[in-house]
Amino acid sequence: FVKTVSLSMGTTATDFLALIKPRVTALVIATTAAGMFLAGRPLSPSLLFWTLLGTVLLVGAANSLNMYLERDADLLMERTKDRPLPAKRMAPPVALWFGVELAFIAILILSVAVNPLTAFLGVVAFVSYVLFYTPLKQKTTLALLVGAVPGAMPPLMGWTAATGSIALPGILLFMILFLWQIPHFLAIALFRKGEYAKAGIKVLPLEKGELVTKHWMVRSLVALFPVPLFFIPLGLTSRLYSVTAILLNSIFFAWGCYGFRKKNNLSWARSFFLVSIIYLPVLLLVLVLTKGPLGR
Repeated sequence: FVKTVSLSMGTTATDFLALIKPRVTALVIATTAAGMFLAGRPLSPSLLFWTLLGTVLLVGAANSLNMYLERDADLLMERTKDRPLPAKRMAPPVALWFGVELAFIAILILSVAVNPLTAFLGVVAFVSYVLFYTPLKQKTTLALLVGAVPGAMPPLMGWTAATGSIALPGILLFMILFLWQIPHFLAIALFRKGEYAKAGIKVLPLEKGELVTKHWMVRSLVALFPVPLFFIPLGLTSRLYSVTAILLNSIFFAWGCYGFRKKNNLSWARSFFLVSIIYLPVLLLVLVLTKGPLGR
């Protein structure tokens, strides 16, 4: 108890902020808002506020518990060893209860201030991330597919928050996020495979090799290519979006294929990662800004 208290007293607000992974949280805010605005329904400021707050708190809870469970593995990786738990700035029970309390508050907010369907989707995302994805990372490379489910849930939650139901546009948003994550995270696995090896995390480059990883990245890009285009026949977009989606998909796919010609996998993987970072926000921004009359 004394040890826990002493470690907790050295914890700062910055450490608690680190638990919720601010960069991931920023992406969650953007994708959830995209789902809400794409619905085309009049949004009250209170609904927007409570939806974003509840979703962000739930993601923060999942990330906190993820760090709690992976604190030993985080100590072995350069990019994570300075996190609050492996750096011994925070006692593990503090992170555990912080995550549990955030989850409770988040589910309460989504259930009462938004709607039960959105809360249910949030629970599915939370449970799949914490109880399935996190432990599977050290057992199988299929953990990536499991983890892509909660990662793709925020825009669908945004859609259900605005509409109260699941519909094709919301499902398409989910599929875009799901398929985008696969090549995005495989690129990270390529240029950080040494760290993952030290931590005992199963990633495709270590288990099957870099060539197989590139093949899976391109296959994912092939599957992703038509999904954003399905918004066009739904009458939910403009000509600007159509051109932008085709251009972005073509660049993303071409850069993935270019990896087969590059001998320096590290530099190409980093450049592909940057392309993926540009692809998603630009696509969603143009989609929302040029949305059509569906749902109004």
